[in-house]
Amino acid sequence: MLKPCLKDAKIRTDKPITFKEYTIYDKYKNLGQGKKYFIRTYGCQMNEHDSENIKAILEDMAFTETDEMENADLILLNTCAIRENAHNKVFGMIGRIKHLKESKPGIVAGICGCMAQEEVVVDEILNKYSWLNLVFGTHNIAELPVLLANVYDGQKQIEVYSIEGDVIENMPAKRDSKYKAWVNIMYGCDKFCTYCIVPYTRGKQRSRKIKEIIKEINELKEKGYQEVTLLGQNVNAYGKDLNEEYDMSDLLEAAAETGIPRVRFITSHPWDFTDKMIEVIKKYPNIMPYIHLPLQSGSNRILKLMGRRYTKESYLELFNKLKTIPNVAITTDIIVGFPGETEEDFKETLDVVNTCKYDSAFTFIFSAREGTPAAKMEDNTSLEEKEKRLYKLNDLINKYAKEANDKYLDKEVLVLLEGKSNKDECLMGYTETMKLVNVKADPKHLGQIVKVKITDVKTWSLDGVII
Repeated sequence: MLKPCLKDAKIRTDKPITFKEYTIYDKYKNLGQGKKYFIRTYGCQMNEHDSENIKAILEDMAFTETDEMENADLILLNTCAIRENAHNKVFGMIGRIKHLKESKPGIVAGICGCMAQEEVVVDEILNKYSWLNLVFGTHNIAELPVLLANVYDGQKQIEVYSIEGDVIENMPAKRDSKYKAWVNIMYGCDKFCTYCIVPYTRGKQRSRKIKEIIKEINELKEKGYQEVTLLGQNVNAYGKDLNEEYDMSDLLEAAAETGIPRVRFITSHPWDFTDKMIEVIKKYPNIMPYIHLPLQSGSNRILKLMGRRYTKESYLELFNKLKTIPNVAITTDIIVGFPGETEEDFKETLDVVNTCKYDSAFTFIFSAREGTPAAKMEDNTSLEEKEKRLYKLNDLINKYAKEANDKYLDKEVLVLLEGKSNKDECLMGYTETMKLVNVKADPKHLGQIVKVKITDVKTWSLDGVII
């Protein structure tokens, strides 16, 4: 048994990154023969892509996927630790699995991902959910064949590494889409914002080599993929940890030059967004004019308490530079009710929103994560007051989201059609600026980038017809 340790997870050294290759040995390749697996994923795009990797590894072992948990022989929950709500959902799901396991004792059940990297979670599992067979974290996904072999030999496996981490290349992926793909460019984070658990659950910042990333993009292009999204906890800092003479602007340029129709990237930290990146985005039409730029707070006092390392003024300076990108859409993240946030601090956040008029935003009430500095800060604001602030903020966000979408009425846009819409006889897809569009179209157009005329506008989506 190897339990996580928050103290160890915080350590950062000058030790060089180790680059390894994923391999699966022959003795594990039939371990899942005749068995079905079910995965439920919580959280961010990084978790979604991790699940794509886990699925591919399981299928390397001859497991087959099922969409029905009740039909599964193996159940895995790939978890998120960023907010308390995610914790509650996972433990609720574990309760459901327990009832299923009582009727089907042979089921193997486990959790992985960011929650598994938390000491308090593993302690709770040991105390209340000892029937779980498997717990592993973000650092040892590639070791899943060994862990499962041990489980099937009758061993309970709790193996979670609290380390800085390595880079594993050649990871297989069973991708959720045939048309667009996540591409990890880096792992971990060294920013240590005071509210954030990610540097502890994901390890230190470590970038993949640019040649490996471009190789992956070229392979996706050859398979007919229309879009890639470059993934990282803070993509703008890409390459800073490597002793190489390239950075995120160089990677963006190299990705664009592969000729794949669409390149996106998330998530950006305002601290590392360079003028050179902006110029590269302007230069290449296949780098999409969509930027997600987390604000978190419009108050300099709160930003300092958050450890964000930028000011409202420097954020707005960057925002105005980004607005020089033709047709750009900018979205953001905002936390309401951070410990010590006053009504005046909140008003400053509203002022920034009124200035920036974001296309949309992800807004949250502050959720204390055990072990982070913010969890120890005094918090005198009632939940009722925080909810009032969130409601007021969301009203403003919705207003500007609708105004941004209104500009698309009767306009012609390019949309990558990627699936069936909830609307009858419609397909759904996204514009270059990440606007969701429901399009009246024949399914033969799936996977194509088509020209669409927008016929109706809502706050969070557009309707259109193919021209």
